[in-house]
Amino acid sequence: MTTRPPIALSIAGTDPSGGAGIHADLKTFTARGVLGTTAITALVAQNTHGVSRVYGIDDDFVSDQLDSVLNDMPVDATKSGMLGSRSLVELVVARAAQGQLGFYTVDPVMVATSGHRLLEVDAVTAVRDHLLPVSDLITPNLPEAALLIGDDEPVAKNPQEMLVQARQLVHRGPRAVLLKGGHAIEGDVADVLVTAEGTVTEFTHPRVETPNTHGTGCTLSAAITAEVAVLKRARAVDDVSSDLLHEAVDNALNYLARALKSAANWQVSFDPKGAHGPVDHQVDIVRR
Repeated sequence: MTTRPPIALSIAGTDPSGGAGIHADLKTFTARGVLGTTAITALVAQNTHGVSRVYGIDDDFVSDQLDSVLNDMPVDATKSGMLGSRSLVELVVARAAQGQLGFYTVDPVMVATSGHRLLEVDAVTAVRDHLLPVSDLITPNLPEAALLIGDDEPVAKNPQEMLVQARQLVHRGPRAVLLKGGHAIEGDVADVLVTAEGTVTEFTHPRVETPNTHGTGCTLSAAITAEVAVLKRARAVDDVSSDLLHEAVDNALNYLARALKSAANWQVSFDPKGAHGPVDHQVDIVRR
């Protein structure tokens, strides 16, 4: 009798320092118990101090990478991160529309923490108008959510404003929105999950005081994607209900909270001033 593990796919850019992008996604997939596969969209020179250069991968080669995985393996869930150009967004939209990606999570990566733009200006419209409607879940932070709503939209400052913006984004077409509150100034971190069915859940976690927050968005979206894949396989279902999604998001947020806390006092850079190290993706894995 044959069997297989849950399978997840990440469509994203690289991070040679290991804290974000494809590198963080694969570590998170492994930590959450899924077989991780990838399609690389860009080679990114970055470290704990920021992005210095981006080398885009040709669309046809991204397409070939996707073919290599999707024509060979049954993918339970997919996340996309850095999709730097309009044409690349449209390529992924076409794959999602064909139903090839399983449950599809969009982490709308637009600007790096260092301020380096990771999404071309004309691609923002493609994300708003075409990518959101084919997604099952989007996971924007506060600045990304405002930009997805409109160029002049103010950034939400509290959970009430977050709920309003999350509902606006749901009306753009995704089946669910997890609006992340980590960019708020102070207090506990509040994340708001709103589904197209109208359910609303607020998750709160104590804020971890640490400079090591590099790749938290990538890690969270990868963890949710992995959790969905695991739960789909365990329950032998294809459709992801609001209850299953709620459980996946809760599990992923708790994992990220543990990973942040475990790495809170790490110093991985030669020059710690201004550095943002990674979270501890291996927090639940026993180290030798």
